[in-house]
Amino acid sequence: MKKVAAGLMIGLMFSCHRGQVQPDHTLVLSHAGKAASCPFITQDGSGHPVVSWVEKDDSTENGLMFYAVSNDNGYTFLPPVAVTATAGVFPHDENLPKILFKPDGTVMALFGIEANDPRNKYAGKVMYTQSFDGGKHWQPAVPLVTDTAGYDQRYFDMALLPSGEAAAIWLDNRKQTNAEGSTLYFTVTHGHSGFGQAKPIAATVCQCCRTKLYVAGNGHVHVAYRDIISDSIRDMVHQVSTDGGQSFSAPVRISADNWVVNGCPHTGPALTANSQGLHFAWFTMGGGQGAFYCRSLDNGNPYTQKESLSKAPMAKHPQMTTVNDDILVVWDEPVKWKNNFNSRVGFQYKAADGKTMQAGILTTDSSYANYPVVGAVKDHKALVAYKRRDAQGSQVVVTRLNID
Repeated sequence: MKKVAAGLMIGLMFSCHRGQVQPDHTLVLSHAGKAASCPFITQDGSGHPVVSWVEKDDSTENGLMFYAVSNDNGYTFLPPVAVTATAGVFPHDENLPKILFKPDGTVMALFGIEANDPRNKYAGKVMYTQSFDGGKHWQPAVPLVTDTAGYDQRYFDMALLPSGEAAAIWLDNRKQTNAEGSTLYFTVTHGHSGFGQAKPIAATVCQCCRTKLYVAGNGHVHVAYRDIISDSIRDMVHQVSTDGGQSFSAPVRISADNWVVNGCPHTGPALTANSQGLHFAWFTMGGGQGAFYCRSLDNGNPYTQKESLSKAPMAKHPQMTTVNDDILVVWDEPVKWKNNFNSRVGFQYKAADGKTMQAGILTTDSSYANYPVVGAVKDHKALVAYKRRDAQGSQVVVTRLNID
């Protein structure tokens, strides 16, 4: 099959200690002439890197999901596969559509659409579709929630459990309190039947920030999200399940930022794990402003003091992954360019214990790049995908990084 390739190299500024991150190849994955957004990185059942995204025409608000697989560790990608059952997906870089490959060969796509509900004009609905033949054909999309009391579901995440089933979390309007906020729900698939009965695991969750679901190598299921504490504080919290999602610990703040805000930050947390414990990144304007990092040696008992990831006060949308037991964090931040502001992608490469070994910028100041995502691949490499805007529209771009 024909492969997609392009040879655009980008600048990198850094100060390094032991490790060194260098970009070695950059590709545009989305189709020319389409407005592309919402990049997401995962891997298929054989461990090959996969990047998914959404495309739409400039004349429409809704789009279609695509994904592309790499057979050479992220250097090139096979032609994009259309997830036909996602027609009508609403592109939202925080309410990020996801794709997941189960060990039994099932491919799942989880995505959001507009609900058009009179009870909330901003309401959304989470849908999912499955393919049982490697993406050639897709089952009709069905709602994640069928309860008629649930008219607004958004800010979801999905991860693979050790059992081979998929788990999902999302924010839901259904709640047992009059306090502001949404309820966080959790559910698991049952073979080809799809997602089964869901259960609430947290209440008074901030309604407008993405959630994070992460399954560690020991099988523990972690969730992180922005909570509403004491009716006005919007700080990040963490919960863990040590029994495969049957039960979850009580929410605990990863950092007492005490950010009081009556609004929608639209930037959620990131979470990964390695041999040294859990690692978190998030945006706040409490006790400092920008993107921050902390870690925990033992499932949140306790968390280290937060540290700033960037000198840019509005660095946000952090994402992170584990690479060879080290930690790679990326985010976007504004940058002055001529008489205007652009956005660029920054990074930190940290040792297993969280010590920063290298920091720098992955995109040029003259371009507009934001909403990066990151994923580790084989042979000491990683992929960073992001949305890049120019006069012709927006593209989904992926850069492969060498990590020595």
